Amino acid sequence: MDARMSRLSIVVLTLNEAHNIEACLRSAQGVADQILVVDSGSQDATVSLAQGLGAEVVAYPDWQGFGEQRSRALQHVRADWVFFLDADERLTPALADEIRQVVAGNAEAVWEVEWEQMAYGQSLGRMRGTGGVARLFPMRVLEGFSGAVHEGAVLRTAVPTRHLRQRLPHFSRETIYGSLVKLAQYVQLGALKRHQAGKRGGVLRGLGSGIANFTRLYVFQRGFLCGRAGFLYSFFVGLECFFRYVALEVDRDQLKKPVRR
Repeated sequence: MDARMSRLSIVVLTLNEAHNIEACLRSAQGVADQILVVDSGSQDATVSLAQGLGAEVVAYPDWQGFGEQRSRALQHVRADWVFFLDADERLTPALADEIRQVVAGNAEAVWEVEWEQMAYGQSLGRMRGTGGVARLFPMRVLEGFSGAVHEGAVLRTAVPTRHLRQRLPHFSRETIYGSLVKLAQYVQLGALKRHQAGKRGGVLRGLGSGIANFTRLYVFQRGFLCGRAGFLYSFFVGLECFFRYVALEVDRDQLKKPVRR
């Protein structure tokens, strides 16, 4: 292992990811000397598969939201830098090389990476990007994370945000069944987040949000260039935007605590 990479930890949050975890962790092997899996109470083979691939595994089954789970992970990081990798993502060799260069340079900045969405058996690479997600942090500036979903980093001091050139493949929607399960989960998480922010829901608000987001993805971000997969991806995102506002109104009394993924 290159000595300069002894400073990087890769963290993966999991819950019942046996179908993803091996490919995810294999893509991370050789990139960092600590691969940390933070499990949320998996009932499948996620933990044993991760351990079999040499990952360090810690468990926090009392799910309190993505922000809390990422903050808990920081207690176990033994490195100067941390990269957060989701179980349905894969590091490419080119992205791994770029991460190595950033860590070696040791610039005090937060680094965002843009997804290459992989949906229904094909790349959506012809779509315009949806913007970066912050994933690579110097530990000296990272305090923790806040938010049940679409969580944000809490920094000890303000630092610039920079962008990795290479994309991160994200296998977010492989089947219709899986998309429907994810739809239900993220509808609840999104409704909870808006409930906590004091926002109002309703069918009309949901229609406006759903139509706007479908149009943004399918038309302006060129999802139509990706055929059936581009339509389905844009449609499911639009449905999620619609139902989270409906759930915010209809299910308001049930939005008491963060739901599990």
